[in-house]
Amino acid sequence: MDKKEQKLIRGLKNDDYKAFNEIYELYAKRLYAYCLQYTKQTEDAEEIVQDVFVRLWNQRNRIKQEETLCSLLFIMAKHLLINAYRAKVNHPIYEDYLDYADKLGVEDTRDRVEYRDFLLRFRKILSSLPRTQQQVITLSRMRQFSNREIAEYLSLSEQTVKNQLSLGMKKLREEFDKLLWSLILFFIN
Repeated sequence: MDKKEQKLIRGLKNDDYKAFNEIYELYAKRLYAYCLQYTKQTEDAEEIVQDVFVRLWNQRNRIKQEETLCSLLFIMAKHLLINAYRAKVNHPIYEDYLDYADKLGVEDTRDRVEYRDFLLRFRKILSSLPRTQQQVITLSRMRQFSNREIAEYLSLSEQTVKNQLSLGMKKLREEFDKLLWSLILFFIN
Protein backbone atom coordinates (compact mmCIF):
# COMPACT_ATOMS: atom_id res chain seq x y z
CA MET A 1 0.00 0.00 0.00
CA ASP A 2 2.76 2.44 0.94
CA LYS A 3 4.64 1.94 -2.36
CA LYS A 4 1.42 2.37 -4.30
CA GLU A 5 0.53 5.57 -2.45
CA GLN A 6 4.05 6.93 -2.95
CA LYS A 7 3.65 6.34 -6.69
CA LEU A 8 0.22 8.05 -6.61
CA ILE A 9 1.68 11.07 -4.79
CA ARG A 10 4.43 11.37 -7.40
CA GLY A 11 1.78 11.16 -10.12
CA LEU A 12 -0.35 13.78 -8.41
CA LYS A 13 2.61 16.15 -8.18
CA ASN A 14 3.11 15.64 -11.92
CA ASP A 15 -0.51 16.61 -12.71
CA ASP A 16 -1.68 13.02 -13.27
CA TYR A 17 -5.46 13.15 -12.99
CA LYS A 18 -5.70 9.35 -12.82
CA ALA A 19 -3.43 9.34 -9.74
CA PHE A 20 -5.64 12.03 -8.22
CA ASN A 21 -8.74 9.88 -8.81
CA GLU A 22 -7.09 6.90 -7.15
CA ILE A 23 -6.15 9.03 -4.15
CA TYR A 24 -9.76 10.18 -4.02
CA GLU A 25 -10.98 6.56 -4.03
CA LEU A 26 -8.45 5.70 -1.32
CA TYR A 27 -9.52 8.45 1.12
CA ALA A 28 -12.95 9.87 0.24
CA LYS A 29 -15.05 7.42 2.27
CA ARG A 30 -12.88 7.76 5.38
CA LEU A 31 -12.90 11.55 5.14
CA TYR A 32 -16.66 11.52 4.65
CA ALA A 33 -17.18 9.39 7.78
CA TYR A 34 -14.85 11.67 9.74
CA CYS A 35 -16.69 14.82 8.61
CA LEU A 36 -20.14 13.33 9.10
CA GLN A 37 -19.48 12.61 12.76
CA TYR A 38 -19.01 16.35 13.32
CA THR A 39 -21.42 17.94 10.84
CA LYS A 40 -24.27 15.44 11.35
CA GLN A 41 -25.46 16.41 7.85
CA THR A 42 -24.63 14.45 4.73
CA GLU A 43 -24.61 17.51 2.46
CA ASP A 44 -22.14 19.37 4.67
CA ALA A 45 -19.87 16.34 5.00
CA GLU A 46 -19.93 15.77 1.23
CA GLU A 47 -19.14 19.42 0.56
CA ILE A 48 -16.18 19.38 2.94
CA VAL A 49 -14.79 16.22 1.32
CA GLN A 50 -15.14 17.84 -2.10
CA ASP A 51 -13.41 20.99 -0.83
CA VAL A 52 -10.53 18.91 0.56
CA PHE A 53 -9.93 17.29 -2.80
CA VAL A 54 -10.31 20.55 -4.73
CA ARG A 55 -7.66 22.07 -2.48
CA LEU A 56 -5.46 19.00 -2.85
CA TRP A 57 -5.60 19.29 -6.63
CA ASN A 58 -5.04 23.06 -6.58
CA GLN A 59 -2.04 22.69 -4.26
CA ARG A 60 -0.61 19.49 -5.77
CA ASN A 61 2.63 21.16 -6.84
CA ARG A 62 3.35 22.33 -3.28
CA ILE A 63 2.76 19.00 -1.50
CA LYS A 64 5.74 18.03 0.61
CA GLN A 65 4.45 14.59 1.64
CA GLU A 66 6.03 11.69 -0.21
CA GLU A 67 4.83 8.55 1.60
CA THR A 68 1.21 9.18 2.56
CA LEU A 69 -1.39 11.92 2.30
CA CYS A 70 -3.46 10.66 5.22
CA SER A 71 -2.48 13.27 7.80
CA LEU A 72 -2.53 16.11 5.24
CA LEU A 73 -6.05 15.28 4.07
CA PHE A 74 -7.44 14.88 7.58
CA ILE A 75 -5.82 18.15 8.70
CA MET A 76 -7.37 19.89 5.70
CA ALA A 77 -10.75 18.38 6.60
CA LYS A 78 -10.33 19.48 10.22
CA HIS A 79 -9.67 23.07 9.15
CA LEU A 80 -12.67 23.04 6.82
CA LEU A 81 -14.85 21.62 9.61
CA ILE A 82 -13.71 24.44 11.91
CA ASN A 83 -14.46 27.00 9.18
CA ALA A 84 -17.91 25.48 8.63
CA TYR A 85 -18.65 25.62 12.35
CA ARG A 86 -17.48 29.24 12.56
CA ALA A 87 -19.53 30.14 9.51
CA LYS A 88 -22.69 28.78 11.11
CA VAL A 89 -22.06 30.45 14.44
CA ASN A 90 -20.90 33.72 12.88
CA HIS A 91 -23.30 33.65 9.96
CA PRO A 92 -24.72 37.18 9.54
CA ILE A 93 -28.21 35.85 8.93
CA TYR A 94 -28.04 33.69 12.06
CA GLU A 95 -26.74 36.67 14.08
CA ASP A 96 -29.56 38.87 12.77
CA TYR A 97 -32.04 36.19 13.65
CA LEU A 98 -30.65 35.86 17.19
CA ASP A 99 -30.79 39.63 17.64
CA TYR A 100 -34.35 39.64 16.38
CA ALA A 101 -35.36 36.77 18.69
CA ASP A 102 -33.66 38.50 21.65
CA LYS A 103 -35.56 41.72 21.02
CA LEU A 104 -38.84 39.85 21.01
CA GLY A 105 -37.84 37.95 24.10
CA VAL A 106 -39.75 34.88 22.98
CA GLU A 107 -39.32 32.68 19.95
CA ASP A 108 -42.57 31.34 18.63
CA THR A 109 -43.72 29.67 15.44
CA ARG A 110 -44.42 32.99 13.72
CA ASP A 111 -40.83 34.08 14.31
CA ARG A 112 -39.48 30.89 12.78
CA VAL A 113 -41.75 31.34 9.76
CA GLU A 114 -40.57 34.94 9.36
CA TYR A 115 -36.96 33.86 9.62
CA ARG A 116 -37.49 31.10 7.07
CA ASP A 117 -39.19 33.63 4.77
CA PHE A 118 -36.26 35.99 5.19
CA LEU A 119 -33.82 33.19 4.31
CA LEU A 120 -35.81 32.29 1.21
CA ARG A 121 -35.77 35.91 0.04
CA PHE A 122 -32.06 36.18 0.76
CA ARG A 123 -31.33 33.00 -1.22
CA LYS A 124 -33.52 34.19 -4.08
CA ILE A 125 -31.68 37.51 -4.27
CA LEU A 126 -28.31 35.76 -4.00
CA SER A 127 -29.24 33.32 -6.77
CA SER A 128 -30.09 36.24 -9.08
CA LEU A 129 -26.46 37.40 -9.01
CA PRO A 130 -23.87 36.20 -11.51
CA ARG A 131 -22.36 32.84 -10.51
CA THR A 132 -18.94 34.24 -9.58
CA GLN A 133 -20.50 36.84 -7.29
CA GLN A 134 -22.66 34.15 -5.67
CA GLN A 135 -19.60 32.00 -5.02
CA VAL A 136 -17.48 34.86 -3.69
CA ILE A 137 -20.22 36.13 -1.36
CA THR A 138 -20.97 32.65 -0.08
CA LEU A 139 -17.32 31.90 0.61
CA SER A 140 -16.61 35.32 2.13
CA ARG A 141 -19.68 36.06 4.18
CA MET A 142 -21.07 32.63 4.98
CA ARG A 143 -17.97 30.47 5.15
CA GLN A 144 -15.61 33.19 6.42
CA PHE A 145 -12.89 32.63 3.78
CA SER A 146 -10.32 35.38 3.32
CA ASN A 147 -9.97 37.00 -0.12
CA ARG A 148 -6.73 35.09 -0.64
CA GLU A 149 -8.40 31.77 0.20
CA ILE A 150 -11.28 32.57 -2.16
CA ALA A 151 -8.85 33.49 -4.92
CA GLU A 152 -7.02 30.17 -4.53
CA TYR A 153 -10.22 28.16 -4.20
CA LEU A 154 -11.85 29.67 -7.30
CA SER A 155 -8.62 30.16 -9.27
CA LEU A 156 -9.15 33.92 -9.51
CA SER A 157 -6.92 36.88 -8.73
CA GLU A 158 -7.40 38.57 -5.36
CA GLN A 159 -8.39 41.77 -7.18
CA THR A 160 -11.11 39.92 -9.07
CA VAL A 161 -12.37 38.52 -5.75
CA LYS A 162 -12.46 42.02 -4.24
CA ASN A 163 -14.29 43.41 -7.29
CA GLN A 164 -16.85 40.61 -7.40
CA LEU A 165 -17.45 40.84 -3.64
CA SER A 166 -17.96 44.60 -3.85
CA LEU A 167 -20.33 44.35 -6.82
CA GLY A 168 -22.28 41.47 -5.29
CA MET A 169 -22.67 43.09 -1.87
CA LYS A 170 -23.78 46.34 -3.51
CA LYS A 171 -26.46 44.48 -5.47
CA LEU A 172 -27.60 42.60 -2.34
CA ARG A 173 -27.92 45.87 -0.42
CA GLU A 174 -29.91 47.45 -3.27
CA GLU A 175 -32.30 44.50 -3.44
CA PHE A 176 -32.79 44.45 0.34
CA ASP A 177 -33.39 48.21 0.33
CA LYS A 178 -36.11 47.71 -2.31
CA LEU A 179 -37.61 44.93 -0.22
CA LEU A 180 -37.51 47.05 2.91
CA TRP A 181 -39.21 50.00 1.18
CA SER A 182 -41.91 47.75 -0.25
CA LEU A 183 -42.59 46.38 3.25
CA ILE A 184 -42.70 49.90 4.71
CA LEU A 185 -45.15 51.04 2.02
CA PHE A 186 -47.23 47.92 2.55
CA PHE A 187 -47.59 48.60 6.28
CA ILE A 188 -48.23 52.35 5.80
CA ASN A 189 -51.18 51.72 3.47
